[in-house]
Amino acid sequence: MTTFNKTEEEWKAMLDPEQYNVCRLKATERPFTGKYNSTKTDGVYHCVCCNAALFDSTTKFDSGCGWPSFYAPIEDSAMVEIRDTSHGMIRTEVTCAACAAHLGHVFPDGPPPTGLRYCINSVCLDLVPRTVE
Repeated sequence: MTTFNKTEEEWKAMLDPEQYNVCRLKATERPFTGKYNSTKTDGVYHCVCCNAALFDSTTKFDSGCGWPSFYAPIEDSAMVEIRDTSHGMIRTEVTCAACAAHLGHVFPDGPPPTGLRYCINSVCLDLVPRTVE
């Protein structure tokens, strides 16, 4: 995938303040407030920063954590996993492989078939509904 080389000023101009804080500064949206937390729409979730396809709605599940949760990315190569030791915890951060946007974290407590829970900030995503033909 292509890496997007934008300056911080270009990211600030492109994203709204909450998107910038989460995607570029690794903040987190408040739980149960994101627009995709309870969404059941069939489609593909894309990165709000670069439009890369990240998750298919068929892998979304209700984990009860307050953020959209998926058990697998659309492709393993869509994500980069990074060890995160911030806030006194050891977690695995996930970022967009194409533009390095912070998306959220992945945890080993998800459902089959992967046993993973990708806990993703809604503000990082753009859902493109699947059209029926």
